[in-house]
Amino acid sequence: MGKQVQTLLLYALALGAGVSVATQQILNGNLREALGSPAWAGLISYAGGLLTMIVAVLALAEPVPSLRIMANVPWWAWSGGLFGGVFILLAILLLPSLGAATLFALVIAGQVLAAVTLDHFGVLGLTPHPISLARLAGAVLLIAGVILMRD
Repeated sequence: MGKQVQTLLLYALALGAGVSVATQQILNGNLREALGSPAWAGLISYAGGLLTMIVAVLALAEPVPSLRIMANVPWWAWSGGLFGGVFILLAILLLPSLGAATLFALVIAGQVLAAVTLDHFGVLGLTPHPISLARLAGAVLLIAGVILMRD
């Protein structure tokens, strides 16, 4: 497979991940409405995610990491699920008030601003990628897009 085709495939998969996240939040919003609870909707969403990852581990025949390997993992690397839980709960709570388009415009803006900052400083083990004028312009345009996306 040529490098350009591989890059296009990776871009398509990343776009699919974005579609997945937006769809997940709309479904979680429906579940919240039906259950009358954002916390239960989030818990059920995470249970579905856990089952999905169990299937993925089994399908890929991934070996269980040894205790030695797990002991060498930095403490902060274990906190991804915490941030995911905060995201799911906030998205479930905010979706009815903001609507899907505004919510995700703000979420994406927050992600890009955080990513540019984390990249710039090489935080949490990232290779530093200093902020450039082009990246800064992209962030500004994204924030402009958020303003235009508001209801």
